[in-house]
Amino acid sequence: MVGYSPSRAESVEALKATAITEMADTPGRAVRGADLVVLAVPPRATTDLIGRLGPALEPGAVLTDVCSVKQPILARASEAGLAARFAGGHPLAGTHDSGFSAARPDRLRGCVVYVCELADGGDKPARAVMGFWREVLEAEPILIDAAAHDRQLAWTSHLPQAVAYALAHALAERRLGGASFGSGARDTTRLAASSSEMWVDILLMNQPALAEALEQTGAALAELRSLLAAGDAVGLERYLSAAREFRRGLDR
Repeated sequence: MVGYSPSRAESVEALKATAITEMADTPGRAVRGADLVVLAVPPRATTDLIGRLGPALEPGAVLTDVCSVKQPILARASEAGLAARFAGGHPLAGTHDSGFSAARPDRLRGCVVYVCELADGGDKPARAVMGFWREVLEAEPILIDAAAHDRQLAWTSHLPQAVAYALAHALAERRLGGASFGSGARDTTRLAASSSEMWVDILLMNQPALAEALEQTGAALAELRSLLAAGDAVGLERYLSAAREFRRGLDR
C-alpha cells in the first residue's frame, strides 16, 4: 500500500506504523500501479486532486474520497471525466483530532460508510469502493444519494459542529478562567477543537442545507429564551424533557 502526505513527518510515521508499505514523494507517484486510490484530505484539496490525478490513474483504477460533503465532490469528478471511475465515500468515524497521530488500527472497523455514485458512471466504481470498505476495513458501507447525504449530514454533523464553534466563540469572548469550565462546557465545545481548514471547506460547500438547519436551531433558541423570559416552568420542563428523551434515545 503506497501513501503520500504533504507532511513528510506524517508519511514516515505511517510507514513506521506499517499503515503503508511504501512512501511516495508526490501524489502522482502515489497512484502509480494502484487499483484503488483514496483521497483523505479536506474537500477543497480533494477537488484539486481529482483534477490533477485523473490523468495519472492506471487503466481501470477507481478513485474515491472520504469527505463529509458529497455533491461538490461528485460534481468535480464528473467535470474531470471520471464518472465511470469515481464513487464518493464518507466514513462516520471522525473525531476532533486530525493527522496520522489521531489514527487507530480499529478506527473504521464497524463504522457506517456512506457511498455515493455518479448517475452517469454506472455502479462499478461504487461496488469497488463498497467492497474495499467492507472487506478490507470491516466497515458497513451504505449506498446513498449525494443530495440526500448532504441534507442529512447538515443536521447530524455540520450543525453540531457549527454550534460548537459558535458556543466556543461566545465563551472565548467572555474571557473566563479555564478552571471555571466543567465537563459540560468541555463536552459541548469538543468539536470546536477540530481542523478549521477542513471545516471551512465543509461548511461553505454545504451552506444551503446548513443555513436551513441553523435557522431552525435559531428558532429553538428563541423558544427557550421566550420560556425563560415568561418564567414558564411547565413549558420549560416540557422543552427540556423532550430534548433529554431525544438525547437518551441516541444511546439505546
